[in-house]
Amino acid sequence: MFARLGLFIVLLLVQVTPASAERYLVKTQAEYFAAAEAVKAGDSIVLADGVWDDFEIVLSAKGTVNAPIHLTAQTPGAVKITGQSNLRIGGEFIVVKGLVFTDGFSPTGEVISFRRSKTDLANNSRVTEIVIDGFSKPDRYETDYWVGMYGKNNRFDHSFLAGKTNKGVTFAVRLDSPESQENGHRIDHNYFGHRPVLGSNGGETLRVGTSKYSMFNSNTVIANNYFERTDGEVEIISIKAGANIVRGNVFDASRGALTLRHGDGNIIERNVFFGRGKDHTGGIRVINGDQTVRDNYMEGLRGNGFSSALTVMNGVPNSPVNRYVQVSNARIDRNTILDSRRITLGAGADEERSAPPVDSTFSRNLLSSSGAGTFIEVDADISGIEFSDNRLLSGKVHSALAALMPVNTELARADNGLLYPVDPELFDVGVPRDLDPVSREATGPAWYPKPDGQTAFGSGKVIAVAPGEGTIEAALKRATSGDTLHLAAGDYIVNKTIFLDFPLTISGANGAVVNFARPSLFEMAEGGSLRLHNLTISGRDAPDNVGNSVVRTTSSPIRGNFVIELDQVAVTDLTVNRNFDVIVIGKSAFADAVTIKNSAFNDVTGVVVKANAETEDYGQYGIEYTTITGSAFSNIGKSIANIYRGGRDESTFGPHFTLSSSSLSGVGGKDAPALVLHGAQITEIDQNSIAASGPIKIVHTVGAPSTVISNNVLDSADGIVVEELNYSGDPRAVMRGNIIPKGAKQ
Repeated sequence: MFARLGLFIVLLLVQVTPASAERYLVKTQAEYFAAAEAVKAGDSIVLADGVWDDFEIVLSAKGTVNAPIHLTAQTPGAVKITGQSNLRIGGEFIVVKGLVFTDGFSPTGEVISFRRSKTDLANNSRVTEIVIDGFSKPDRYETDYWVGMYGKNNRFDHSFLAGKTNKGVTFAVRLDSPESQENGHRIDHNYFGHRPVLGSNGGETLRVGTSKYSMFNSNTVIANNYFERTDGEVEIISIKAGANIVRGNVFDASRGALTLRHGDGNIIERNVFFGRGKDHTGGIRVINGDQTVRDNYMEGLRGNGFSSALTVMNGVPNSPVNRYVQVSNARIDRNTILDSRRITLGAGADEERSAPPVDSTFSRNLLSSSGAGTFIEVDADISGIEFSDNRLLSGKVHSALAALMPVNTELARADNGLLYPVDPELFDVGVPRDLDPVSREATGPAWYPKPDGQTAFGSGKVIAVAPGEGTIEAALKRATSGDTLHLAAGDYIVNKTIFLDFPLTISGANGAVVNFARPSLFEMAEGGSLRLHNLTISGRDAPDNVGNSVVRTTSSPIRGNFVIELDQVAVTDLTVNRNFDVIVIGKSAFADAVTIKNSAFNDVTGVVVKANAETEDYGQYGIEYTTITGSAFSNIGKSIANIYRGGRDESTFGPHFTLSSSSLSGVGGKDAPALVLHGAQITEIDQNSIAASGPIKIVHTVGAPSTVISNNVLDSADGIVVEELNYSGDPRAVMRGNIIPKGAKQ
């Protein structure tokens, strides 16, 4: 009997693990492709440690459930795929593991594709412990995906994706053929790291489906992933298909929201959103039918409108698939929303989006606001939502929800890091106590370090610089990321444009004056950021070239975002020609912030902050936050700022613009506005003095822009002009407390 049992086990092992399984250790691309041709079920291809440049990896073969085909690194993390490279897999039961894509970009539309061709899709395959780090196309507006998932029953897990700077979804589940619908994919335990603001539509981190195929079910599970600073656009995850489950993910300091954009019957449960007080951090946006939103935790979110902690949209009657299908039969139950700015019900209501939510419930939710203002806003009829057993800890609510009674209870943070009421009677309100958020450490490959933050100004060494000709250029040769050049009092002459590809501070003692003899003093390149402090900058020695500037971006596209800051800086003598600007943001470049504070600008023929190069009306723009405060502008030939964002797309939060506590005298003129903002989404102009200058010109283009112009002193009745391009009502700027000549309208 035992002999027969032993024979049976041996035969079973022979079936499970073929005796002829091969292990191919390959050291060149030629060896790889030879192995890929020969590989069969149970075999392994091992890439030797090292750098594989310009390597378009293709693997299409048929493994089995018990004998998959493996493509692995010799040592996880020690195989670097660089240059113009990508990976395509087709066939059945393929496992890819341990590769790092870095220092390059894909020559095609995807870095990793779960298909070799349109007819050879991957099924029952797994990609695990893969790194794609900064593997972006050079032009930020050239589109690609980092991962395109096709076929059925595939898994992508424990991988690291961070630093995508160009247009296109980081990770896309494609439903563009019957063979990829109702797919049963699983996306789990991945680290989705920083995705900087794109300044355009197309910056989602993860998307399932598209509007064209949104009537089909995907049956994809997105579970236990960590999204950190995924700030690309208003949608972090965009669900555009039906019957998906999004469960157990953590969203940490990420702008935007998890959006049920198209498709019915999705389940969103047990996710955690930590906004950490960051602008535009949102939670969940509900559209379409039969959506379930339950047991989710949100804390410290500061988004409103479409990126509120919870948004229930108004729909379009008989909506086409690419617009907004009416919310029906939504079940929103046992969610906790704490210390958050806004919940919006009936969001987006207008003449087109006139269909309110129907047949829906909102029950046993625990709610508290972050402070002043209306916490729960109602923009449309909400009689189609049944409210029951909710608890409001704090915050003002719309009159339509007057029956939502507040309760008084303390909150305590549990071992899982979440806040819960201490009152036992509230234990069944809000998220369950067994919710266990996935940790940052439990996602991505264990062998690849996660980022610990960006290099800050002033984090490096201080290099002392003496006055003279060429001394700044000489000091720059010794500078590295985060360093500060400290200029002694005296005159400096810079004969070369400073090409800046790392964060640098230049600070001066009182009396430090920098003169430059080239068309530009600084040229921002990939990786560069600039802080100037306590300096005088003079353009008296600059050549007579049209298009001179103090700071400009390089003519080549810049993939990464950057920061420019001027603090206690005096800029003067930019008069050698009629278009001498201070800061110029060119095409395919994007600044997270341009900040000017406590500075003075005198005798400038051009524009102080020029960011109007993206004129194609695609919703693209060049600066997210422009902040000018405590500064003086005199004898400026054109504008203090000219910022342009055209088009009607609603996928971005910016541009943001602030002008406060500043003075303008002799800026622009009758036909030259002192300030031009076209398409800014959030504008604040407060406590400024404006005299002998052109008008402030603000053009609203899309969405619901917030423009507040308050407490300013102007000497012209025509000092403020607000235009609406796509809105038929009165201009939507709030004007209050301004002192203007008698008879002028506010």
